[in-house]
Amino acid sequence: MAWIYLLLAGLFEIGWAIGLKYTEGFTRLWPSLATLAAMAVSLALLALAAKSLPIGTAYAVWTGIGALGAVLLGIALFGDPATPARLACVVLIVAGIVGLKLTSV
Repeated sequence: MAWIYLLLAGLFEIGWAIGLKYTEGFTRLWPSLATLAAMAVSLALLALAAKSLPIGTAYAVWTGIGALGAVLLGIALFGDPATPARLACVVLIVAGIVGLKLTSV
């Protein structure tokens, strides 16, 4: 169950990272409230996952999922550059997440 919490926490991490773009510096009410709610849910789910997973693994996977999603959605939604070097780094993030999952108890 901890891994499910962690996956959901990572998805909410993506949500609030992307949400930051829409808040325009927290000057827009509804995007700001949605972003803050996603932050709270993400942290709460991370805390639940960390009860039974090593904190280093949980935190690294949480931030990795968030970074991966933010990069990919940044490319898809905001026209962020999709250079070979950036995409190679995304592959390394995925490899790190998979590696941590495979080596955790």
